[in-house]
Amino acid sequence: MTPQDDIVLRASGARVVYNEDTAHPVEAVRSISLDLRRSEVLALVGPSGCGKTTLFNAIAGLLPLQGGRVEVGGQQVDKATGHVGYMLQKDLLLPWRTVIDNVTLGLEIRGMRGAQARAIASDLIRRYGLSGFENSKPAALSGGMRQRVALMRTLAFNPDVILLDEPFSALDFQTRILLQADVTRIIKEQNKSVILITHDIGEAISMADRIVVLTNRPATVKSVHTVSFRNASTDAVNIRTHPEYQAMFAKIWSELEIIDEAKGSENKVA
Repeated sequence: MTPQDDIVLRASGARVVYNEDTAHPVEAVRSISLDLRRSEVLALVGPSGCGKTTLFNAIAGLLPLQGGRVEVGGQQVDKATGHVGYMLQKDLLLPWRTVIDNVTLGLEIRGMRGAQARAIASDLIRRYGLSGFENSKPAALSGGMRQRVALMRTLAFNPDVILLDEPFSALDFQTRILLQADVTRIIKEQNKSVILITHDIGEAISMADRIVVLTNRPATVKSVHTVSFRNASTDAVNIRTHPEYQAMFAKIWSELEIIDEAKGSENKVA
């Protein structure tokens, strides 16, 4: 059993319904329960449109729940309060601001300005490989560098929980693989707890400690897989050569295929 004080985020019977008070309500998430442990990466995989991002928005306090509850740090999430960091597929860097000014943006929104904010940003830039680009604009950066800046902006205000919503899907394959390894290393160094949404099973296995497979909408938890063959020296690149990697990939793939087949059968009946 996981000790209670090791849980940083808990969803208990979380349910989200769009247009609940209309003639055509849409149940997006149905009774999802999951825990995120301290310093853990938890990946969510499932069919397109199954409700993964909806669940993220509820965790972030951007959507109300119609049932159940979400707690972060033991406190119930009722609205967006800055309790989590949220990194999206698009980096959303402000094109008129330099790298360092983009990294300090979240700190400025929270009321920190001047030398203190720039010192935090400078330290992150130095530690994570963008020294020399402090005064560059986003247009001068590669896609991988832009995503690294977006991660630094998220890390700058030191959230306990980070939500990553397909942050690498727009990158080319080689850059994506290298950035998976880089981001995994950074979040482990920072002792952050992370939930990752991805359609890429390989990415989930490469980055996560546990993988939650979700069903079609309304999303429920179908299965949970522990990546037990990971160790301290295993990064997101060399884990793909591990004998158990392919077995886990095939298992999760087969589960997703069954979900797709079930959806197809429902459509035929309808």
